[in-house]
Amino acid sequence: MVNIYRESPVKQMLTFGRYCKRRFGQRVRKIPIALAGFTCPNIDGSVARGGCIFCKNESFSPTLEKSKKDSKVALTMRPDLKENPLLETQLKQLQTQYDWQSAFHRNKFGIERYMIYFQSFTNTYAPFETLQKLYTKALSLPNVVGMSIGTRTDSVDLRLLDFLGELAHKRKQEIWVEYGIQSVYEETLQLINRGHGTEKMEFCITESKKRGLKTCSHIIYGLPNETKDMMLHSLDTVLKWGSNGIKIHPLYIIEKTILATMYEKGTYHPITLNAYVDLIVESLKKIPQNVVIHRISAGVRNETLLAPQWCFDKNIQMRALRESLREEGIEY
Repeated sequence: MVNIYRESPVKQMLTFGRYCKRRFGQRVRKIPIALAGFTCPNIDGSVARGGCIFCKNESFSPTLEKSKKDSKVALTMRPDLKENPLLETQLKQLQTQYDWQSAFHRNKFGIERYMIYFQSFTNTYAPFETLQKLYTKALSLPNVVGMSIGTRTDSVDLRLLDFLGELAHKRKQEIWVEYGIQSVYEETLQLINRGHGTEKMEFCITESKKRGLKTCSHIIYGLPNETKDMMLHSLDTVLKWGSNGIKIHPLYIIEKTILATMYEKGTYHPITLNAYVDLIVESLKKIPQNVVIHRISAGVRNETLLAPQWCFDKNIQMRALRESLREEGIEY
């Protein structure tokens, strides 16, 4: 007899952890790397100044603060720099940061495989020869199964993608290119001082995938003046473009940023936890089970956080998210 009261099947999302276990047969930990000299084209004046209105890179990457303390060199790089006097320092920082972080995760959690994550600033915004040496070095580190490169769509060209595709094929290692999409609305990108529009977004995702690279699209929920429908449309769009992975996080306000000034003047109101949870639930209903979800929460646990206070503790976010997702038959 057929049980007509059988519960509906649970939709299990493909988290980055689950993906790595399927792909590599074991747990893999991302090792965040922050190197002296890296910056962004909308910080150094190439396309804009001051960075995005929410930008304070130290809040996204504690490793960046350590790298600054370890380096007394103030030089910042641009792709047209003829010589890079920081290269030896950068190679040493890469080795050092990898050594102590991999040892920590091995000793505390028993993790034996790692993925290098070039996280802070725009990690393709440097001389091509510098990137060749850094990426090749990263993949040659012991027990590294691949790397992930955080960047912007205005800082990638076909020569770089060709090199990354050849490197991934030659070394039989996995390379992710993580694109900071944030929003697919031109007015939002202009308002947050992104320094570029949507013109290269689909192109970069498509061309990366053609070369055997994996792509992850970063989206922010809670950007100024965006509605729920707008945020979900940004998600729908990057899924339509064929992004292999998605990273979503709430917009939080860090002191000494332009967004902080807007918040203090009352012209920006941060997203609430309930609204964010509702958006994530709707998002995970849309995301296919073969798309890797790299992140659905974010925060900063120090005194620089102004609002929303629920971003002080990511455990608060995850408890609320998992409870609501379970009610919808979704396992994250």
